[in-house]
Amino acid sequence: MKFVIAPDSFKGGLTAKQAAEAMKTGLARVYPDADFTLVPMADGGEGTVQSLVDATRGKLITERVTGPLGNQVEAKYGILGDGKTGVIEMSQASGIQFVNEQTRNPLITTTYGTGELILKALDQGISKLILGIGGSATNDGGAGMAQAIGARLLDSAGNQIKVGGGQLDQLERIDTSEIDPRIKELEILIASDVTNPLVGKDGASAVFGPQKGATPEMVETLDSNLQHYAAVIKADLGKDLANYAGAGAAGGLGAGLLAFTNSTMEKGVDIVVEYSGLKQKAAGADFVFTGEGELDFQTKFGKTPYGVALATKQVAPKAPVIVIAGSVGDGISELYSEKSIDAIFTSVADVTTLPEALNTATHDVAQVAENIGRLIEKTLAK
Repeated sequence: MKFVIAPDSFKGGLTAKQAAEAMKTGLARVYPDADFTLVPMADGGEGTVQSLVDATRGKLITERVTGPLGNQVEAKYGILGDGKTGVIEMSQASGIQFVNEQTRNPLITTTYGTGELILKALDQGISKLILGIGGSATNDGGAGMAQAIGARLLDSAGNQIKVGGGQLDQLERIDTSEIDPRIKELEILIASDVTNPLVGKDGASAVFGPQKGATPEMVETLDSNLQHYAAVIKADLGKDLANYAGAGAAGGLGAGLLAFTNSTMEKGVDIVVEYSGLKQKAAGADFVFTGEGELDFQTKFGKTPYGVALATKQVAPKAPVIVIAGSVGDGISELYSEKSIDAIFTSVADVTTLPEALNTATHDVAQVAENIGRLIEKTLAK
């Protein structure tokens, strides 16, 4: 019997690797001699670095870089097992966790530290970079990132503009001659499920600005500034990104990466499926287990369990895909109708508070996996 176990993290409770180990623990109580293949997963957001490092036996590196408010913060990134591929979550350097109700201000927050992390990864000799964008505190269009890698964003006097989305209206000219030459040779895969454009009613400022502290007046300013920024990029770099799908991700970091680096944008879970080798590892599977902290109607729009189901059905079409989730929301019937996920179970065993559920997550996930295993055993015995 071959079980492939490929969950995402249970946010706040278990890493993807811990979730996979808990599922294995439960199933092994029923099938102690089974073949268990564990593939920790992610969808480009939080946990992507750890999942890919675990899946490829890579390494984690911690660096001090510039946080979104200009102070120094510690940020982790990974080098995959091949030694040539780096993986970064922009939130490690420029994430919303570094600001609070009093300090969040998308007029001044910067992605400069994300650019610094890219250079740190290049120092490790990488030729390819997976960059997960999400959870940002910024709305600067990736301008800070661009300045960190060597781009000169100049005002009318020929001086570098200050960091932050509130300063982009001062931009007059872009000089890319001093960008680190290694950037041109680096292939960057942007891992994101966001399809918002850079500007407009569906753009970075209007949709994501308020959760970063933007007032209606600030949203108007930020959007106007990003429109100006996009116009200068088009004039000086020849790239029309204002309405490009996904350019608005992470406060416009998507646009910045597309403008200043050799980048392409893909669904995060598809990238993780490829670099974790999930399809190869799932060949010959009898059952596939996946999961994450919360499952609902949004899951089919690029979340890990759905991505795992689609990928494994290609190589093991007869293997049922079973999802274990911390909570199950509305709209999961849509997942069944897609004929990719075969069964969904919640791991929470009793009415409880969220902190208590997180504390018992390892036990609960193992318990429900064991219960499913016993059902499988009974069914196969008939």
